[in-house]
Amino acid sequence: MTGPVVVGVDGSPGSVTAAWWAAEEATRKKLPLVLLHSWPTQPLDVPIPQEARSRQLYGRNLLRRMEAELVHRHAGLTLTTELVSDTAAHALLAHGEDASLLVLGFRGHSAAASFLLGSISLHVLGLAQCPTVTVRAGDPAVEAGWGHPAGHRDEVVVGLAEAGPANDPVLEFAFASAASYGIGVRVVRALAHRVPYPASPEHAADILEAEERARLTTTLAKWRERFPDVPVLVQVVTGSAAHALLSAATRSRLTVVGRRRRTSHLTWKLGPVAHAVLHHGPCPVAVVPHD
Repeated sequence: MTGPVVVGVDGSPGSVTAAWWAAEEATRKKLPLVLLHSWPTQPLDVPIPQEARSRQLYGRNLLRRMEAELVHRHAGLTLTTELVSDTAAHALLAHGEDASLLVLGFRGHSAAASFLLGSISLHVLGLAQCPTVTVRAGDPAVEAGWGHPAGHRDEVVVGLAEAGPANDPVLEFAFASAASYGIGVRVVRALAHRVPYPASPEHAADILEAEERARLTTTLAKWRERFPDVPVLVQVVTGSAAHALLSAATRSRLTVVGRRRRTSHLTWKLGPVAHAVLHHGPCPVAVVPHD
C-alpha cells in the first residue's frame, strides 16, 4: 500500500468516528491521510441565494477543525484536506483509483442510517477499485482507543465465499491488517446445507467440512508463509454465512468481506452477506474488490 487513506467527512457523528479510525490507520501504516468534503452533498438549511456560498464555508470550517484535531492526536501524520464541488460518491470513487483505502462513516445498525450508508455509500462500496471500510458512529473501541479495555479486540475476521486464488486480494488485506495490529486472523467459511450422495446425513457435515478445510489449507498456505507471525484460525460451519460472520465478529477488530470487481460504473451490487455484515456488524467492516 502506497496510496493515501481517504475519508469522507460531513460533520455527522459517523464521519467524525470514521476520520478518527482513518487517522489511526494512516499513522499505523505510515500512509498520508486525505480528508474529503463534498459541499454540494452537504445539506444545510440556508437561504437559497446564499446556499452554495454557505455550504462551502461550512465545508472549509469543518475540514479546518478536523485537520487540527487529527494532527494534534497523531504526531507525524501527513494530512491534506479537499473541498470538492463534485458529488461525494463521484469524488470518493475518483480517489479510489489511486488510494490504498477509502473510509466511510455511518450512524448505526440501519440500512439507511445516513447518507454515508445510504445510496451514496452503497454506490461507493459496490464500485470502488480499492478496499473500502465503513465505521459506525459510537463504536466504543474506536472512540476509546485501542489501548482502552473497550478496544480489546484480538482478531481480524475474514469471510470467504469459496476457497481458491480469486480470494487473494481479500486475504492479503486481512493478513496485512492483522500483522499491523499484532493480532490473528480468523477465516470463516460457511457451507450450504447439502448432503453429498451417497453419504448418510449424519456423516455429510463431517465430509464437507474435511474437504473444505483441505481446500482452505491450500489457499492459505502462501499467506501463512508471507505472514508467519500472524496466528490463523480456520472456522468451517454449515449454515448461514451472514450469521457465522456476525457471530465470529464479536471480538473482531475488523471484519473483511470480498466483492466481485465491476467493470462498469453504471451497475453495482453487494451480496446479501456483505449487506448483513455492513448493517449489523459490531466493528469496522472492509469490503475488498477482487476478480
